[in-house]
Amino acid sequence: MTEFVFPPAATPSIAVTGSKARFPVRRVWCVGRNYLAHIRELGNDEREPPFFFSKQPDMVVSGGPIPYPALTQDFHHEVELVVALKSGGSHISPDKALQTVFGYAVGIDLTRRDQQNAMKAQKKPWEISKSFEQSGPCGALTEASKAGDIAKAAISLSVNGAERQNSSLAHMIWSVPEIISHLSQMVDVGAGDVIFTGTPEGVGAVVCGDRLDATIAGLEPLSITIA
Repeated sequence: MTEFVFPPAATPSIAVTGSKARFPVRRVWCVGRNYLAHIRELGNDEREPPFFFSKQPDMVVSGGPIPYPALTQDFHHEVELVVALKSGGSHISPDKALQTVFGYAVGIDLTRRDQQNAMKAQKKPWEISKSFEQSGPCGALTEASKAGDIAKAAISLSVNGAERQNSSLAHMIWSVPEIISHLSQMVDVGAGDVIFTGTPEGVGAVVCGDRLDATIAGLEPLSITIA
């Protein structure tokens, strides 16, 4: 038995619909610029392919109150499809990529937009804008075999009952198999990896007291409040 100098932290995990067992989170990857309309609303180059950044695993949390974070005056929501992997490898071909998927969930990539813009302007890494406590709310996972045709599912987010984001996963520039395949060219993906697949247009700021309701057809909805 391995002896540690102090007890290791608990493994971050995500609930699984219809099961008492939870999905252990190994790594968290996020896809940037995967919907054309979102690229346009932020004024980015449409010719650039999507890219990957990461959040720390313990920043994935279930729904509920999320504290308004420090160091921002422009706190944004980004609703996304989350893909959870049960296996992995390197250089996975798109036609075999879906074999690695355990299930899907609704996620919200919370973002300190002012910090992101400031870091971009200085040509510095903008991890501070994406990776902070409770910045990755995630709903319960639905196993892939029970999720239906997720590739064309409707995706939406409302704030205090008013719709902000409304699109379809069919509008993703990169499909789920392509995302997994491309990521596996960069790193060895594995069981427990979680991928936030990008957000459609309509992102915007939230303030303390706001309630966010995120949905993807066929999956468990996700609700959070900004505390």
